[in-house]
Amino acid sequence: MDLLSNTVQPYAWGSRTAIPRLMGTPPTGEPQAELWMGAHPAAPSRVDRGHGPLPLDRVLRSDPATELGPPTLRRFGPRLPFLLKLLAADAPLSLQVHPDPAQAEAGFALENALGVPLDAPHRTYRDPHHKPEMIVALTPFEGLCGFRSPPQCADLLDALAVPALRPHAEVLRTRPEAVALAEVFAAFLSPPEGLLGAVTAAVTAVAAHVGPHQKDFVRYAELTRTHPGDPGLLAALMLHRVELRPGEALFLGAGVPHAYLSGLGVEIMANSDNVLRCGLTSKHVAAAELLRVVRFTALPSRVLTPAEQAGEEIYPIPVDDFRLSRFRLGGGEPPRPLPAGAPQIVLCVAGAARLTSAARGDTLRIGPGRSVYVPAAETVSLEGEGVVFRATVGIEVGPDAPPVVHGKAKRT
Repeated sequence: MDLLSNTVQPYAWGSRTAIPRLMGTPPTGEPQAELWMGAHPAAPSRVDRGHGPLPLDRVLRSDPATELGPPTLRRFGPRLPFLLKLLAADAPLSLQVHPDPAQAEAGFALENALGVPLDAPHRTYRDPHHKPEMIVALTPFEGLCGFRSPPQCADLLDALAVPALRPHAEVLRTRPEAVALAEVFAAFLSPPEGLLGAVTAAVTAVAAHVGPHQKDFVRYAELTRTHPGDPGLLAALMLHRVELRPGEALFLGAGVPHAYLSGLGVEIMANSDNVLRCGLTSKHVAAAELLRVVRFTALPSRVLTPAEQAGEEIYPIPVDDFRLSRFRLGGGEPPRPLPAGAPQIVLCVAGAARLTSAARGDTLRIGPGRSVYVPAAETVSLEGEGVVFRATVGIEVGPDAPPVVHGKAKRT
């Protein structure tokens, strides 16, 4: 097992204090938006096995069978299929969706055939993988996630009393769900001159008065200030505003429009860069492709809570690229063995934890914001007093798993 040295991403929307406060380090004065833990080629974690720091992706490639385990290799190839993060939002992230596996493969192949460089700012598909993700709140956390039902959207538009919105509200009340959501969402991404200004003024006015949608409009009014003139505001009106309490989570599958707004959380996602944006951003917007990928289905704003299984609190999700669980450790409890067979990253977010290797007996101690990578071939035990998250893959890794067909046989 290896103590990880991780990269902080200084995106403009990031909090300047949340991650330093958790880690007990002084703020730098710059945004600290995300702390990456994993083997993403853009910012891999680093490990030191006695020969100086090495990027984790290079370590995995040196002996994928031992590092990842045969089941992970067979399912995902010689790559860590997930990326773990601490995410600290002090301003809204972009309004975005992610493709499903087939869409990602087709889009990646098409842009390759067209000769679009992988690092081009206007490139949409940077790899052939899907990008489901989940956020678990460490503090009160707020986001936009999934379409409201068409009648709910219509009620929100009516509350603004903007005449130009009335035809859209009528569509939402009279057309079939998918047709109505698609028609209005597309129209909002290309608004006629004057509509965005009228809606901005109306949102600000309605937010100042008590009413059934006041909390929503207060947040939308803030979006008009952070992203003035951005049509993403109109699209955001169609999405659920979700508030998470610490420990609660949101899962975001393919085609679900979403944007994080504020708060500190643990995020885990498939190891991909495929993001299609349509607003609330200065980055490349791919509205036409997003409209092809987004799923025009009204979804309840489902908040996830973990299910306990032998002291491990597991967040239920429908993909196998990652599995995230939480341990709330009490001092004096016996060590908890963490099963071998798949790669793991263990992250402490409160208190302190100790991981001990079953084979060698050596111990690593970690505090808040510190993390450890555990290769598939290593069995470790966990103890301490605090809160720890465990990230791994969501596939069967028991002794009956079929053998791997590529990779090395043992660790070097």
